Amino acid sequence: MQAKSWGELTTDELYSFVKLRTDVFFVEQKVDEEELDNRDQEPGTRHYWITDATGCAAYIRVLVNDQPEHLDARHIIGRVVVRADRRGEGLAQLLLAQALIDFAGHAMVLHAQVYVAPLYAKFGFVEFGEPFDEATIMHIGMYRQADS
Repeated sequence: MQAKSWGELTTDELYSFVKLRTDVFFVEQKVDEEELDNRDQEPGTRHYWITDATGCAAYIRVLVNDQPEHLDARHIIGRVVVRADRRGEGLAQLLLAQALIDFAGHAMVLHAQVYVAPLYAKFGFVEFGEPFDEATIMHIGMYRQADS
């Protein structure tokens, strides 16, 4: 597992996880929203990924917003993705666990695809609001308070 900010990334690392995100979100899931959203290179963004012999197997990122999205949560977990041949191995859980350790003192939110909301609930996230369409896929907002 690796975790880096924008300035620490090599071009090969960046390519590997952007390729995974594109393969899954655009090719597999047919997402119609822009992948390169100018948030990857923000100073507060942290990238987490796992590689294997084939390339990037799993990835998540943590963003920081100026204003909270829900209650006191300014940190957002997003772009959670696992390559099809590695799903079911717990890779997303490993990345999520590390991000929650690294950001333990911060409340966090995420937009979970509805069918995977139970995974995030295992990590203390609770649903808020109503399900909504994001990039043609139903999502639900989820919140996790800061560890004390």
